[in-house]
Order: sequence, then structure tokens, then C-alpha cells
Amino acid sequence: MSALQQPLDSAVAPPDTALRIAFFSDAFPERNGTGAYYHDLLPQLAPRVEAIEVFQPGAGVAAPRVSIPMPGDPGQRLVAPPIRNIRRRCDALRPHIVVAVTPGLYGLLGAWEARRHNAVLISAFHTDFEQLARMYWPNPIFRSLVNLVVGTANRLLCRRSRCVLINNADLESQVRRLGARDIEVIGTPLSREFLDTTPPRIPEKLRRVCFAGRLAPEKNVEQIISAARSLPQLEFVICGEGPLRSVLEAQAAGIGNIRFTGWLDRATLVKTLDDASLLLLPSTFETFGSIALEAMARGRPALVSATAGIHSWPTLRPGMFSMVGPEAVTGQLQTLLELTPEDWQEKSSSAREVALTLNQQTVDHWLTLLHKQLASWGLARA
Repeated sequence: MSALQQPLDSAVAPPDTALRIAFFSDAFPERNGTGAYYHDLLPQLAPRVEAIEVFQPGAGVAAPRVSIPMPGDPGQRLVAPPIRNIRRRCDALRPHIVVAVTPGLYGLLGAWEARRHNAVLISAFHTDFEQLARMYWPNPIFRSLVNLVVGTANRLLCRRSRCVLINNADLESQVRRLGARDIEVIGTPLSREFLDTTPPRIPEKLRRVCFAGRLAPEKNVEQIISAARSLPQLEFVICGEGPLRSVLEAQAAGIGNIRFTGWLDRATLVKTLDDASLLLLPSTFETFGSIALEAMARGRPALVSATAGIHSWPTLRPGMFSMVGPEAVTGQLQTLLELTPEDWQEKSSSAREVALTLNQQTVDHWLTLLHKQLASWGLARA
């Protein structure tokens, strides 16, 4: 039985509903925003449904027979799912609903399992792969091939799904073109590590700035290095791994107020955010920007590029500063250096409040959505 399944005995409080749900994801847990999303969501959903299983590569799963590094980032891999093992586990679960999280081999297998079990299929559109392809693959022939493969998978999932989920309203027109009929904009959850302890009081002045994420072209980390060179009174901490790490470290050589930590587990990331005054996310492209929400949950405001999808959630704006262009990092930080201790404390309190509120609303929205889709599926079959 999966660790997320709830045993049905008198020693455990009964779930809210007798729903059984299977999640299929090609993302490794916690290695990117998509992987972290469901790693954070499922423990909060699990006590309120009968059973949940997640099918994905990663810890606790036998080594795959096929594992191919993704072009542009060998740290991420396309993994072939163990079909017989998954089929056996899915037969034991007997899911009412299948959620296909990604347009890869696991996501497509989820669509097949939904059909095999006559279950509701829901898919999620977390990443604009066409936009990423333009950044990672300048060769137009190879880029076209990638877009053809991923686009075909996305169209299949969108057309077969009773509902497609997006975490940014600006993606709606794109998924409609892919064939989605019913679309829901859904929030982003938080891990318990960010929720369960009260963060320390924010420093009275801006002193330490933190970036956390993949060291990849779309994150625009070179602008942080430029800001560190111009603002020696600030300390900059860059957390994460990615294809550009060695290049960025070379650019930062000799700058005394910048430090690279590598990838951090959740507990260490929480401590790193707690030690900072501000989360900086100067990405040129960001479907949502989960790390900004995580920082806000720790009472640390986030300075985020105006193009990031997180700005489409007006309720989160009290916890953020918006950056008009990623090239404006230094100027924005100079402005924030002028804020008073009272300004920082007010922004810190607002940031934590809005982040915790969105987390609860997201979990409730998921449950409402699952109920609605199952009910409409039952009526359609009647």
C-alpha cells in the first residue's frame, strides 16, 4: 500500500469522501516546480480521501531500464515507466480519477490507465514547453521535433481529459488550442515544512538576498551576479543545480558577497529562506514561480519578474514586489534598501498571511474539483 493511502479501520478518522485517485507524473519529486507541486499537495489531500497513489520516477522506485538525459540539462531525465508494476498497483487501487501531470511517458500511461479503469481523466498543464524549447534548442529542426512530440502528447491529454488544470490564467488560450474543453485555474500548495513552524522575525533592513531554483537559461541568474557586483553591501545566496552552474560560478569568481549552495533539501531551504530578507526571482520566463510562494510562507517577501505567472493571482500581491524587467534587478534592490523596519515587518506579515490562505484554498479547490468531475462523469455514464 502506498504511504499516501489511508487504511480503512476504526483507529483512523474516516476520510471526507470515498475517492480513489491516481497521479501520473514524469517529474522527480522536489526536483522542479512540477515535482514539488504534487509532493506538497498529496499529503494534504490524503487524509480527506479514501486512497491516493502517485506513479513517478524517483525514490523507492526500481531503477528504470530506459533513462535518457534531457537535451540542455542532463540533470533531468526522461524515464520509461515500469508498466507491469504500475498496472498491478493501479489494479489494486481501482481509481475513480486519474490525474496526468505531465505530457511524458508517465502522463500518457496515466491516460491509458484511466481508459482501462473507466476512470475520470484530468490533466495538468504546468509548463509551456514551446517557450522552453526556444531557449534550450536554437537548432530549428531539433526544436520543431521536440515541439511536435510534446505538442502531440499535450493535444492527446487535453482532448481526452474531462478537465485541464492550469496554475496561470494566461495559459487558458493555449490549452484551448490544444483541445481542452473544461479548464480550471487552480492554486499552488505548500509543503508542511513551510507551514508548520512560525518563521523568525524578518531583519529590519535588507541585508541578504536569496535565489532558489534551477540554474538554467530562463532563470536569468546572471542578473543576480551583476547586482552582487554593484551592491557589495548585500549578501547574495544562490541555491540550486542546473546546466549553467559552472558558467555562473565562473562569472561570479572574485565577487566576495555571493555564495552558491547547490541543491538543498526542504529543511535546509527553509532555514536558508529564514536567514534571508528577500527572495529574488528575475526569470525571463516562469509559468508560476513556486519558490516565491514558499518564501512568502516564511514571511520573506519576493521580488519577482512581472512576467511570472504568480502575478496572475491578485491575492498574492501584498507579499510581492514586481520587477518590470529582469535587467532592473540592481535598481529594484537599491529602492528596497530604502525601506524602513516598519515597511519590512508589514510586508513580511502580509506575505505569510496570503501564502497560507492560498494553500488552504488550493487544497479545498482540489477536493471540490474532484467531487465535481466524478459527479459529472457519473451522470454522463448514467
